[in-house]
Amino acid sequence: MNIKWFGQSCFTIISDNGSKIVIDPFDKKIGYPLPNLEADIVTTSHNHSDHNNVSIVRGKFTHLDKPGQYLESGIVISGISTFHDNKGGTFRGKNIVFKYTIDDINVCHCGDLGHKFSPKQLEQIGRVDILLLPVGGLATINALAAVEVMEQLKPVITIPMHYRTKALGLLGYLFSPVEKFLSLSTKTTMTIKNLSLTKEDLETYRGIVVLDYMAVY
Repeated sequence: MNIKWFGQSCFTIISDNGSKIVIDPFDKKIGYPLPNLEADIVTTSHNHSDHNNVSIVRGKFTHLDKPGQYLESGIVISGISTFHDNKGGTFRGKNIVFKYTIDDINVCHCGDLGHKFSPKQLEQIGRVDILLLPVGGLATINALAAVEVMEQLKPVITIPMHYRTKALGLLGYLFSPVEKFLSLSTKTTMTIKNLSLTKEDLETYRGIVVLDYMAVY
């Protein structure tokens, strides 16, 4: 499996057999360069322009944007209904957490999660090996709540997303930098360009893995 981060909450995951997933593609207004993406599956966590720009993705893909259970291109996918805020969606509406079972590895993408998980949601999500977690606050959980969510799910690897970077320009100052999240966690941290691994490699990367969005263009 290979995981690349393109900024904000956008990732590609490519399975060992070549199946390609694109997650939460953004539009150019956000500040990151638009990546060149091709997919078999596209998932979008909610209907905001920095998460749902499926028009930039090439290929004859299946678009998943609702909660439910799916089997696409040999990949088992679960969409769990959550909220974009901690007031039951009153302020920002709903959000979908997607869990993908790829190459016998469970990857969970939290979208713009705005709250800690309920016991029912934790049961729906189940075991998580790799957690893609928003940490920048404002429109999502903040750094402290992100640490608490990480402790709820107990992943082997956590990859932070949706935080301040230089690419965001002035908009970035609305979010916390990733360093705030890292300072609140006691987990080992490493920074790499992208993550390529098998199930047997998970322990090698245990802790927090910060991906370099600039390396994927």
